[in-house]
Amino acid sequence: MTASPMSFPSNDHDHRSCVASALGAAEAECRRRGARLTDIRRRVLELIWTSHAPVGAYALLEQLGRGAAPPTIYRALDFLLAHGLIHRIETQNAYVGCSHPGQPHAGLFLLCRQCGAVAELAEAATTRAIEQEAAALGFQVDSLTVEAHGLCPGCRGGASP
Repeated sequence: MTASPMSFPSNDHDHRSCVASALGAAEAECRRRGARLTDIRRRVLELIWTSHAPVGAYALLEQLGRGAAPPTIYRALDFLLAHGLIHRIETQNAYVGCSHPGQPHAGLFLLCRQCGAVAELAEAATTRAIEQEAAALGFQVDSLTVEAHGLCPGCRGGASP
């Protein structure tokens, strides 16, 4: 796997289709696992996919409105993380949708420092290289998240990727 379905959105990006596709993939993954994507979990996932930028738990709480409490959000986030439907962007303590649920992979992200957009990479060679280097030092990698910060094509003045 080398290219990622979660790239930086272009001007002709169909975001409605993007969100619908992500929710459909999440529902299929939950069915495959025998897990239940409740209404609140689905709504939290939908809110996360509403933007191509990471979103924090309290921003999600605010978007859900009255009646939602922090434990509700955190339980939904824990479920979504545990089932590989979202990723946590460590440096921002925020979340983005996973563009390939059901496929074991490391979190490799490009984060635009100007607009906040995120692209998820699916480059297995990068993951293997890090794991091999770690193993050479006697270290076993349990989880891997790589965050690269820079400028997306849109913020670079429309430069092509």
